[in-house]
Amino acid sequence: MYKKIIVRYGELTLKGKNKRDFIKRVYQTIQERLKGLDVTLDKRHDRLYIDIDNNEEKVMKALDTVFGLHSYSLVVETDSQLESIKEKALELARRITSKKTFKVESKRGDKNYPLTSLEISREVAGYVLSNTNNFIVDVRNPEVTLNVEVRRDGTYLYFEKRIGLGGLPVGVSGKGLLMLSGGIDSPVAGFKAMKRGLKVEGIHFESTPLTPIESAQKVIELAKKLALYSLGKAFVVYMVPFKKLHMEILDHVTDSYKITIMRRMMFRIAERLSANTGNQCIITGESLGQVASQTIESMHVINQVVSIPVLRPLIADDKNEIIDVSRKINTYEISIEPFEDCCTVYVPDKPVTKPKIHKCEFEERFEYEQLVEWCVMNTKKVIVRFNSDIDLPSQGFEVSEILGDTND
Repeated sequence: MYKKIIVRYGELTLKGKNKRDFIKRVYQTIQERLKGLDVTLDKRHDRLYIDIDNNEEKVMKALDTVFGLHSYSLVVETDSQLESIKEKALELARRITSKKTFKVESKRGDKNYPLTSLEISREVAGYVLSNTNNFIVDVRNPEVTLNVEVRRDGTYLYFEKRIGLGGLPVGVSGKGLLMLSGGIDSPVAGFKAMKRGLKVEGIHFESTPLTPIESAQKVIELAKKLALYSLGKAFVVYMVPFKKLHMEILDHVTDSYKITIMRRMMFRIAERLSANTGNQCIITGESLGQVASQTIESMHVINQVVSIPVLRPLIADDKNEIIDVSRKINTYEISIEPFEDCCTVYVPDKPVTKPKIHKCEFEERFEYEQLVEWCVMNTKKVIVRFNSDIDLPSQGFEVSEILGDTND
């Protein structure tokens, strides 16, 4: 019965002079997502119409991965004669066989239409009720709402309004480098950054064999999940060989400052890699006060080593909120696999929560500048696609030995 989907842009329609560019980017993303399906796209100034030809499930599933969409609906189309609208409404209503509370909600996009929205709803509801016996009117809390949109090009009727991801299309806000660990928080931060229009790439600090190779495999699997929402369903991860620098930190820094110094080194590497890859900011999964390195004092001391913006999309989220999103994007089960990364494998008993910049003099005990530069120069670029099959070997190899030269 359904031959068409209406897509609504929501926030994008408020963007003034940038509106056209933003909608064009969403349109291009939808085109890419629907490639290979027998569908036709009809772009108009405030809506997108997709002729689906019995591909509704595949199309809806694809739209579920596109940022910048407010909602979408499977619709039936008719002309705007009142009798035609009533007959089509009755045809839709008869598809519901169980007894339901019911209302009709109309919108009159064509202001020249002779009836008001309220009058349309009254006429359609009366006709449906008089020709069926399984509906009870409830205008306050109905189980079923029949929506009628009267527009200049015709009238569209539908039951369900499926809520989209919202936000802005990926790429309109620039490009950011996500510090991607194997934990719960960082992939959620990446998802939220993409929702605000950033093209996101990942950076992972691998320390095999100090850390298990499975921790690096987790990052690959998380990248596959994020790739579903990225441009071309591909997600870049930069694998940084961190073992040498990691060892120097363990050997020369007092326990309480190990995490602080480690984070400062990671930020230095991320900034230099950003300069080489066109990334404009660093993105982290930090949530204020969640762990010792996520206090205001710690963030201030760690931020001191970089000059580019550091974005923290989860800064005000509690753990349950973060977990809810991780379940939604299917990263939670991967994140909780028990393989530690370099930030968790050597956590001190009493990490400093209010570090002082002058106490970071531990860095002067070893030649960190040369090591930071070595890490940047030896970083491997891995392109992870949504359906890719990258499986790292079991223990006994370092990631750098496994990946080889994967730069495009």
